[in-house]
Amino acid sequence: MTDSIMSKAATMEIPINSNGDTRTLGEDDGLEQDLQQVMVSGPNLNETSIVSGGYGGTAEGIIPTSSIKGPAVRYNAEFLGNRHIPVDGQGSSMHHSSSSSMMAEEATRGVAVEKFDMMKKWGLNTYKCTKQLISERFGRGSRTVDLELEAQIEVLRDTKKKYENVLRLARALTNHFYSMVQTQHALGDTFADLSQKSPELRDEFGYNAETQKLLCKNGETLLGAINFFVSSINTLVNKTMEDTLMTIKMYENARLEFDAYRSDLEELNMGPRDAVTMARIDTAQQQYQIQKEKYERLRSDVTIKLKFLEENKVKVMHKQLLLFHNAISAYFAGNQQQLEQTLKQFNIKLKPPGADKPSWLEEQ
Repeated sequence: MTDSIMSKAATMEIPINSNGDTRTLGEDDGLEQDLQQVMVSGPNLNETSIVSGGYGGTAEGIIPTSSIKGPAVRYNAEFLGNRHIPVDGQGSSMHHSSSSSMMAEEATRGVAVEKFDMMKKWGLNTYKCTKQLISERFGRGSRTVDLELEAQIEVLRDTKKKYENVLRLARALTNHFYSMVQTQHALGDTFADLSQKSPELRDEFGYNAETQKLLCKNGETLLGAINFFVSSINTLVNKTMEDTLMTIKMYENARLEFDAYRSDLEELNMGPRDAVTMARIDTAQQQYQIQKEKYERLRSDVTIKLKFLEENKVKVMHKQLLLFHNAISAYFAGNQQQLEQTLKQFNIKLKPPGADKPSWLEEQ
């Protein structure tokens, strides 16, 4: 009889999917449902069973663990020969311990499910965006384009490159001019020393020493103006423009996500209209609306920032270019009074000689 049962069991068809039917799930929907079922419907300790006996034992040897609670401890005490064992206290303690462990297990399982959902959403989003990006690169996919905004972004990127070049050249001028000022300072000291040690050339060395010292003083004043110019250009390029470009990068990522979900919705609308597909279309429609709102919000942010950046750029550069022109002209014209007046006009204060803190030249 046992052989007959085993032979019959061997010929039975066992469905391998989770529901016992032979239908085929869709590509994305089947994967998501199977993974979700694995994470959510994990093992429940209250529904497991303990099998007493070996393989192929009878049903009478199966003891549901849901029935093993406090009374099971009393049963075990009676089975041990009615020995005097305090049952109620220990049974309550074991029940409390079991409840605590089950609560901890449920909390751990909830965290795992939450992390899995996050990873699943991130994976699906990355897949859709990568697919959209490849389609755009190979000319097979469509992309949303705002021609006016794209032109403004391109102008900003080109402007930033040119301003970076101005900043690089201004820093080079500062370094070279600083070296010249230091050389003039050393030359003036040498002329002054030779004036003391050469009586026959005292006057000649003397007025050359005075000239170099005057040039050195005016050079330090000009360096203060150029340094202020460099600092302002650096703030404009590496902070103000960079902040706008970061917002533009977020906008471009939102545009890619928006087009990815838009293409996904269009593909679903072109397919069959069964119950499963309609549910997927509803979900895709919701995601599409979320991405559309995000895209439009960031597009508005970029437009506003580009407008403010242009106004700020004109204001800053008008002041800095005027400062640079007046300082350079006054220095090379030898007009010390006009040079000092230029620094006062733009509220530029030089470090007084003999200060303990290093000068801005030393901080370069």
